[in-house]
Amino acid sequence: MDGRRRNPYQLTDESPVYVISIAAQLSGLHPQTLRQYDRLGLVSPDRTAGRGRRYSARDIELLRTVQQLSQDEGINLAGIKRIIELENQVAALQQRVAELSAAVDGAAVAMQQREAQVHASYRRDLVPYQDVQQTSALVVWRPKKPKD
Repeated sequence: MDGRRRNPYQLTDESPVYVISIAAQLSGLHPQTLRQYDRLGLVSPDRTAGRGRRYSARDIELLRTVQQLSQDEGINLAGIKRIIELENQVAALQQRVAELSAAVDGAAVAMQQREAQVHASYRRDLVPYQDVQQTSALVVWRPKKPKD
């Protein structure tokens, strides 16, 4: 969500608005097929207080996908269920990656700001350190002999 309050009456792809007969017409499937898909956990519509099914536009799209995978691709319902689970898992992981990426970007900006603050706080009267080149010269120190 982008921080603004959402209108509770605004319809989205997840809004459960279609009864089973309309969902069946929109998806091109028989209502009994929708009930079977619900029992198998392929498409799980929301429920009303009276336990009636209410399908969203996203549910209808998923029903069409299940039909296409089953009829056109020849995938059995167990395989379709696994495909849907994996697609949902991928979507959740992509969302998590996006969240973590945003957190890393925010931490990098905060670190750069803190680094700039530290650099700005340096005393300017200090002499910067310069690395001295190593030489192979040997310096011998001999103490002076004490005078008698």
